[in-house]
Amino acid sequence: MTAEYKVHGDVAVITLNNPPVNGLGYATRTAITSGLDQANADPAVKAIVITGAGKAFSGGADIKEFGSPKAGAEPNLLSVILALEASAKPTVAAVHSVCMGGGLELALGCSYRIAAPGTNVALPEVKLGLIPGAGGTQRLPRVLGVEVALNMIVSGEPVKSEMLAQIPGQRLFDKMAASPESLAEEALAYARSVADVRPMPLVRNLPCKHPLGDAYFQFARNMVKGMAKNFPAPAKCVDAVEAATKMKFNDGMANELQIFTALMLTPESRALRHLFMAERAASKIADVPEDTPKREIKAVGVIGAGTMGGGIAMNFLNAGVPVTMLEMKQEAVDRGVATIRKNYESQVKRGKLKQDKYDQRMALLKTTLDYGDLKDADLIIEAVFEEMGVKQKVFEKLDEVAKKGAILASNTSTLDVDKIAAFTKRPEDVVGLHFFSPANVMKLLEVVRGKKTAKDVMATVMGAAKKIKKTAVVSGVCDGFIGNRMIEQYSRQAGFLLDEGATPAQVDRAVEKFGFAMGPFRMGDLAGNDIGWAIRKRRATEIADMKYSRTADKLCELGRFGQKTGAGWYDYQAGKRDAIPSELVVKMIEDYRKEQGITPRKISDEEIVQRLVFALVNEGARILEDGIAARASDIDMVYITGYGFPIHRGGPMLYADQVGLFNVVQAMKRFQQNPRDDAKFWEPAPLLAKLAAEGKTFS
Repeated sequence: MTAEYKVHGDVAVITLNNPPVNGLGYATRTAITSGLDQANADPAVKAIVITGAGKAFSGGADIKEFGSPKAGAEPNLLSVILALEASAKPTVAAVHSVCMGGGLELALGCSYRIAAPGTNVALPEVKLGLIPGAGGTQRLPRVLGVEVALNMIVSGEPVKSEMLAQIPGQRLFDKMAASPESLAEEALAYARSVADVRPMPLVRNLPCKHPLGDAYFQFARNMVKGMAKNFPAPAKCVDAVEAATKMKFNDGMANELQIFTALMLTPESRALRHLFMAERAASKIADVPEDTPKREIKAVGVIGAGTMGGGIAMNFLNAGVPVTMLEMKQEAVDRGVATIRKNYESQVKRGKLKQDKYDQRMALLKTTLDYGDLKDADLIIEAVFEEMGVKQKVFEKLDEVAKKGAILASNTSTLDVDKIAAFTKRPEDVVGLHFFSPANVMKLLEVVRGKKTAKDVMATVMGAAKKIKKTAVVSGVCDGFIGNRMIEQYSRQAGFLLDEGATPAQVDRAVEKFGFAMGPFRMGDLAGNDIGWAIRKRRATEIADMKYSRTADKLCELGRFGQKTGAGWYDYQAGKRDAIPSELVVKMIEDYRKEQGITPRKISDEEIVQRLVFALVNEGARILEDGIAARASDIDMVYITGYGFPIHRGGPMLYADQVGLFNVVQAMKRFQQNPRDDAKFWEPAPLLAKLAAEGKTFS
């Protein structure tokens, strides 16, 4: 049973018990209503308490039932709340720890509410592209006032119960318990104290008005529009709360349900729900059970104090893990430490970090020039130059000094992790941990699993990723792993578009309008165009027939490596990051076209977006076929958290599903006919062709 029924003298207690957060699944909803029936039928029972077992009152909908028939099966949440309101005996919600979404809506259906201090209270539906759908937009404004309620609903962020209890005139909590431990006893006493009060209070009967009415809601709409340009849900939250102030309660409820149902069908909500599930799925590895014992990580070694090494070190310092950072020369150490200090000091200045926390973090950092000082580290991550010979020296050295059972990780972005593991006598302890720059900010961590990487190593690093607040996605070993293998095809298309008639600014503008954080040329300037140049030189010896536009090499031959040299695809002014279109670059591209005998043509924004995004999709499909990624949603997580793909589109693979795979394949066939493009690349990946032919999707 996912809800337990017990009688304590004259009070019945219904305890939700559906770990981890007492999700309101079908079985739980049924158990609540049958508990209510039982309590109302028992003459000895005078009042009813509803609470949650374990670490939550309730976190709302049961995500295990998302999209299944059970999610809406009767009694649905609306019916459960109606049953609470119709109860002949008073109901008291005893909330603690987590009271969110449907859990808060359930509590609002009770006659009274008592809260433990420290309870996180929220209506987070907006984060899934929805509005609350079981009365949240109608009842919360009645107990907290319109402004506080609307701010909570539009942000979706949790607020502590004790903060809400202090709001003048609030009716959300009738009583605050002295402590979480005393909640159960205090709830029973409170239920007895209100057992004979009639009529029983109902939130739905409270008034709901804003003194400024229309003017306030217009102001709220303008604020929301500026914050949520690609998402319809926040503006719809305003509409629903406004309806609470203007309509009869039942009409407001019907309006809320209509908005909720319409939002469920929007591509934006589908994208957000997809990413919510994708993030949970990414942390699971099919052949590594959740109860796999993990190795302890009490101390970390980082090799390299450059931008990457310093950023990696900061992640662990932030999580309270001691770090020893190794460099070859003292001046490199000093530079690295100075950068870490500068990063923290700017956080202190902005009020994002307290001085004492900054001091604590710096106290956890040791530096060394001697490999011997890494002998006690449980995890050692190298962030040295991206060249196999350099990696070889590092791993041979680590094999000598690292203790037995230490995990040896490479932050390589493209190199063969199996080859790197073979430089040691303990390949089972070697794994790829590909951080993204800046490593202390970017959410993505590609965890590269070698052929021999041990299962407990995988379990340990996935756990460590969670501790340092990264979204970890597992990749198999191949050139570029998931993210960079795909971005190479995207960048190749960007180059061909220049050859055929586009300018860097036009390509960037088109994909930024589509929703990317930045276009391929601005991205190249930020990352450093010399990095791609080095990869293309390596490619020329490995895959001689790979076709590229020569414009990027010509740019690098001019020494235009991007922001770091003050000039790349764009010009930059000292101290500023604004990309200024460069006449010199445009002329260089035009001269190159003449050399190649290419007559430029007008290229539409639609073609630019399709060629760049579908290039990601086709390579993504090959990555799935090759078993490099376990699921299409993992690829979407990589692109959303590491490459600035627009969140409201849910990642390249989901976007392809939404466009329709048949339409994606048709577009690829058109691109195959373009003599300036790479016809072989546009051959739809067998998996993509198969799914399109069967009318199926990646997800």
